[in-house]
Amino acid sequence: MKFELRTYRASDGKMPALLARFTDHTLAIFARHGMHSVGYWLREDDPSVLVYLLWHEGDPAKNWSDFKVDPDWVAARSASEVDGSLTASIEATFLDPVEALAVGDLPTK
Repeated sequence: MKFELRTYRASDGKMPALLARFTDHTLAIFARHGMHSVGYWLREDDPSVLVYLLWHEGDPAKNWSDFKVDPDWVAARSASEVDGSLTASIEATFLDPVEALAVGDLPTK
């Protein structure tokens, strides 16, 4: 299992549309390609930044390449970006768990 931390800076005024695209399309498409959401957060000091954590089944590079050509993703992205890109930048970092420091029962709220 490979973890991936992703940070998106929304284009000016586009965070609501970006979040809607995740809710309405992206999450289901991720799941079809072995990409599972752990959580999503807006930065407290900068609400134009979305941070999320995924875990990947199999090879993350293959998961992403399959995701990018998925017809549902291509259609959702095209429809949501008629007035321009929803993101100004995207950063991805892959993480390896440190088993000795695994966190147990985290609060859900």
